[in-house]
Amino acid sequence: MGAGADWRGRVARWLRRLAALAALLLLAVGLALWWAARWTPPRTKFPLQGVTIDAGNGAVHWGSIKAAGADFAYIFATDGADGVDAGYARNMAAAREAGMRIGPIHRYSLCQLATDQAANFIRHVPRRADALPPVVWLDYDDRCPDRPTRALLLSELATFLAQIEAHMGKRSLIAPGPNFETDYKVTRGIARTTWLRRDFFPPDYGAHPWAMWQANDYMRLPGAEGTVGWNVVRPEGMSDEQE
Repeated sequence: MGAGADWRGRVARWLRRLAALAALLLLAVGLALWWAARWTPPRTKFPLQGVTIDAGNGAVHWGSIKAAGADFAYIFATDGADGVDAGYARNMAAAREAGMRIGPIHRYSLCQLATDQAANFIRHVPRRADALPPVVWLDYDDRCPDRPTRALLLSELATFLAQIEAHMGKRSLIAPGPNFETDYKVTRGIARTTWLRRDFFPPDYGAHPWAMWQANDYMRLPGAEGTVGWNVVRPEGMSDEQE
């Protein structure tokens, strides 16, 4: 009887310890998520910071976004040859009314012709002298299994850029994800300003220094549903050693 009670006591103590450990782990995860949802690079190092927004962020209150410290906004506009972000027109108009500097993003598709994608962009994104340079978002998409050769991709991408830049009257930025850049080395083949991505740490890929960095894709802001991308502009004259 005594041995059984002792065994049950040891089991109970272990269970209490496991419960305490689980509670500590949950607390640590919660604190990490809380920190990630609020972290931004220091303003002293990166004075110009902004946000990326799409339809998934719901009915955005742009005054709140501006009050949260966003100096500019990039808004997803078009996708491939026929996709249009459902919130694009509303977001562009409301952000402009709130006094934000804004620019459009096109999600480039490996499965559709560059000329068709450019036509989609030109059809939905008006030319404005006050718009920020357009951005071409380059990443893999589960909807598209195609993997063209690097030579074909660079040729098509050059065609796309030439057409949308003639429409917008300014050169674009290219924004390859790390895996896409590893496979296609776009920054070596396309001479454009780059916008690179890496959460919480400066990007360590690309053929030349980035001009813009998406530093936190887990950011949460009052005025937008879900998470947004938080971006910083590289200060003029900043070297890689200063990142």
